[in-house]
Amino acid sequence: MQQEAVHQDNRRTTVVAPLDPVQKPFVWIGVIVSIILLIAITAATTMTQGVLFLIGIALGLVLLHARFGFTSAFRRLASVGNVQGLQAHMLMLAVATTLFAIILSTGFSFTGTTPQGYVSPVGISVIFGSFLFGIGMQLGSGCASGTLYTVGGGKSSMILTLLGFIAGSVLGAYHIGFWRETPSLPAISLAESTGFGYFGGWVLQMLIFLGIYGATVKIAKKKNPPKMAPLKTTTGFKKLWRGAWPLLVAAVLLALLNALTLTVRGNPWGITSAFALWGSKFIQMFGVDVASWTYWADNPAPLNQSVLADSTSVMNFGIILGAFIAASFQGNFKPGKIKPGIATASIFGGIAMGYGARLAFGCNIGAYFGGIASFSLHGWVWMIMALLGTYLALFIRPMFGLKNPSPKDSIC
Repeated sequence: MQQEAVHQDNRRTTVVAPLDPVQKPFVWIGVIVSIILLIAITAATTMTQGVLFLIGIALGLVLLHARFGFTSAFRRLASVGNVQGLQAHMLMLAVATTLFAIILSTGFSFTGTTPQGYVSPVGISVIFGSFLFGIGMQLGSGCASGTLYTVGGGKSSMILTLLGFIAGSVLGAYHIGFWRETPSLPAISLAESTGFGYFGGWVLQMLIFLGIYGATVKIAKKKNPPKMAPLKTTTGFKKLWRGAWPLLVAAVLLALLNALTLTVRGNPWGITSAFALWGSKFIQMFGVDVASWTYWADNPAPLNQSVLADSTSVMNFGIILGAFIAASFQGNFKPGKIKPGIATASIFGGIAMGYGARLAFGCNIGAYFGGIASFSLHGWVWMIMALLGTYLALFIRPMFGLKNPSPKDSIC
């Protein structure tokens, strides 16, 4: 009777239910690979890189355990008016904004590096890039963070999305010189550029978050949308490594980990710059002069170093491994066959996201999450345009055999 009551509570994002057996061989593989990679990172670079790798593992664990979505949150909102995901975003952004305000205003750092937020210009490139990213993440069935943790979690089609993401990032890096010449406003911080200061900027953003949350409540009452399908979990301490975690708990944890990243490496969490680096290094092996591109001319050092020296890369490796370990504990690492339509959508979606992220100064993590938490106006523009891209993608997805949530569904 208790379990049935949990099912009937539409506010829940988890439900107690039988879980698949732990995939012990996979767990051991994930742990051993993580230890070896941690040793290699610290030996080749610094302890700071090792700490960032561990933060990446923690991010992968949180993302997988809660199936924390940016793509799905936007799609559910646009298609049926389900606001649970967006409400979790607002909590995450509110906590992160509070922590970022303290860190950026005081200059607090664990490593002596002056923390810098992600504050970028707002122009044609951001508008077009984030709109394109919104389309891409709905075709690729995952955003930047979603691509990494679902690859680690065993979703086969996301490997194609990741490859497309890398290719699109390289193409975007190649074209960045053109896009930087398009009309643009300067970088605008809602804390520093406005004269409000970090406290005033914090108050402003809290009011915006509350306004959006209030709007989501009205949307939910008006549309009475289907709820998110609850994830299987267990009880007691086993929930920490075996079961699913509530969405709002994950939102707070992601905010804390992003703030920790800011204090360790001096910048917020980011993902997609590593994709441009991986792809550029790959084609460089075949004689392509990527160092002459405007994108790399500004910062050529990563091309001449090991990827283990790139903090974003080691965090990405950590996210994949953390998600792999979490999925193995849940018994959910089960790669399957990929339908042709989904394969095509995954590749095109990945390319669109990679290209769009380079134009928009980041993805759902670097531009949306990190940008808004850093008080950057471009983060809010990114959110709006990615939502508009999502609306358009709802009409494109069925062409590839992808299903959109329907108001007739009991869950979405």
